[in-house]
Amino acid sequence: MPPRKPAGDAVTEPPRRSGRIASQPIQPVVEPKSKITKKRSAEVADEAKDGKASSAKKAKADTEENAEEAGSSPTDTPLSAIDIGGSLPNLILKNEKGEDIQVADLASEKGVILFLVPKADTPGCTTQACGFRDSYPDFTSLNFDVYCLSADSFASQSKWQTKKELPYPLISDPKRILITALGAGEGGKTKRSHFIFEKGGKLVQKKLPVTPGDSPKLALEFVKGLQ
Repeated sequence: MPPRKPAGDAVTEPPRRSGRIASQPIQPVVEPKSKITKKRSAEVADEAKDGKASSAKKAKADTEENAEEAGSSPTDTPLSAIDIGGSLPNLILKNEKGEDIQVADLASEKGVILFLVPKADTPGCTTQACGFRDSYPDFTSLNFDVYCLSADSFASQSKWQTKKELPYPLISDPKRILITALGAGEGGKTKRSHFIFEKGGKLVQKKLPVTPGDSPKLALEFVKGLQ
């Protein structure tokens, strides 16, 4: 009889699986579909919410920027008509530098000439503006300041001022609040004209309408007559 193998040398075989179980593929563990769908839906909802919030912020910023560029607030209301004997109104607009100016204070120390142009840097308006430019020393020697008033943005006015070397300030009135109060803003357009206010702000003369070439000449003649 052959000798027995020591017990320590015995080889332990792994447990056998039944043929039916071994033939079945191992299924991966999958997170329930309902949980994934709910999670993804929540993420989409959050993304949409963030997108709407971002769009709302951008729209608000654009509105504020446009309001600032325009030089007036959304709550501006029409002014009473300004006729001979009337005064410069309490109204804040912007000059060609984008700075706020109080219209009522323009004539606090000197007389004021406001000349109105339909659109900056167009032929007729340039003729009128350059006429006041060339006569500017005459007006200042008579203690009168000159201002150009239009519905253009202050950025457009600034470019025009630089291009034509205009020595006086320009006032932006995009909603034609002051322009309309002066009677020159009917039909959503600005009528070429000029208005003369004595020191203190009282309106003493107006020319509506007036030609581009006559406007500076007539204004100067009137101011000389006041001396």
